[in-house]
Amino acid sequence: MNPETVLAAADSAPSAAEALRRLRDLPSLPDAVGELLTLIQREDLDTRQLAERLALDQAVAARILRLANSSFYGLSTRVTSLQQAITVLGVHSIRTLVTAIALTGSLRVPEAAGFDLRAFWHHSLAAAAAARALALRQRQNPDSAFTAGLLHDIGVPVLATSFPAEYAAMELWRRSHACDLCAAEQACFGFDHAAVGAALAGHWHFPPLIQEAAARHHDDAWQERSPALTVHLANLLAHGMEPAPPAWQALSLEREAWQESAAQSARDCQAMCQVLLN
Repeated sequence: MNPETVLAAADSAPSAAEALRRLRDLPSLPDAVGELLTLIQREDLDTRQLAERLALDQAVAARILRLANSSFYGLSTRVTSLQQAITVLGVHSIRTLVTAIALTGSLRVPEAAGFDLRAFWHHSLAAAAAARALALRQRQNPDSAFTAGLLHDIGVPVLATSFPAEYAAMELWRRSHACDLCAAEQACFGFDHAAVGAALAGHWHFPPLIQEAAARHHDDAWQERSPALTVHLANLLAHGMEPAPPAWQALSLEREAWQESAAQSARDCQAMCQVLLN
């Protein structure tokens, strides 16, 4: 595609109003995750019932056991059943794993978008692992941080799926203008993937902190520590970048701890990718 065609295609991208109308039909959360979230929210949750529900999908069950026995958790004893996995890891960790398994296995993007889905999930898992590592150091919920990290960029494939031709043109426009992804999205669509991701997280009924993390993961001005800051930093770690001074000041984390978190998240990401992307 030559530069004139690229610019013409970018200029023909849908208006913000038209795009938002098309995005109202947001994708549904995979059935496995939706059912699990509903089941876990029940006050009378029976872990045996949960194990039986998970066992209905042999592929999901196998991946849960592989992840439970991977270096990601580093358990001293081998997990041999779903019931044991639920007991050892806890219900919320199981929910986190099923969310990761279902999303990485269900999302499809048209080839016309020129979108590298495997690279997207590798980065998302890297950010999720980094968010978990940072959350553990800041006494935040590691499972919520992992899910927020996993979903922080989910608006990108949604845009690529909804507007494959326009998305491909936007990517070429971005390269020709040497600008970052958000700037190119704003120029071509009138909004960016962070706004779409936050809307999708809300549509899927994820907690406000996960919606905020998706919306703010590219912010560069922070006043205090928060789960959204953790995901912002995790995104930088996954990209091999360092935070801006406001984020450093809000984080109150020594450089050595930052480097240790980077090393830990790299190991965790490798363990997750071996199970989920192969």
